[in-house]
Amino acid sequence: MTTLPDEPAARTLWDAGWHRDALRQPSPNFGPRPHGAGIDLIVIHSISLPPGHYGSGAVQQLFANTLDWDAHPYFQSIRGLQVSSHFFLERDGTLWQFVDCDQRAWHAGQSSYRGRTQCNDDSIGIELEGLEGQTFEPVQYEVLARLCADIAARYPVAHVAGHEHIAPGRKQDPGPGFDWTRLQSLLAWPLARFPIETRGAPGATR
Repeated sequence: MTTLPDEPAARTLWDAGWHRDALRQPSPNFGPRPHGAGIDLIVIHSISLPPGHYGSGAVQQLFANTLDWDAHPYFQSIRGLQVSSHFFLERDGTLWQFVDCDQRAWHAGQSSYRGRTQCNDDSIGIELEGLEGQTFEPVQYEVLARLCADIAARYPVAHVAGHEHIAPGRKQDPGPGFDWTRLQSLLAWPLARFPIETRGAPGATR
């Protein structure tokens, strides 16, 4: 079970909005959050480039605006795309960070959740290396749970949702292969923090 660190420990985990355990590769794709934005939402995504190819380094290149668009035919379909996420979690558990969590990353797009639109304004995005509909690695859940707990130690997190929940019909990630029950069990957070359709983790707090 992942437990929230105490306040002094939480301070040692962060360098301002940068997590000390993450490999840092700053992305140019970010901006300021609106004044007074409360960072209370974690959004979980999945990504692989090309789709289904892991460990290629292409995701990091995409977020850094250094991807060679001619390196693979699939890249033509996303040519010129400028996006980012705060974090990217590889299949082996390696954690990358691209945007200071105090800043607004470009991960959610047009979105709406908990009665508010434009989820980029007040959320932290975490991309898992994976493919929609396929499963994820045990170590990814372990690192994800620790990261969520660390984020909640610094920010007032009240919600955790998938991209599919904040942009239904437009996005499908992380998809049916993502085990929400497993994450809920690891975090042991109140189920009210998760989308209604994902609730039901054995032993989770209601």
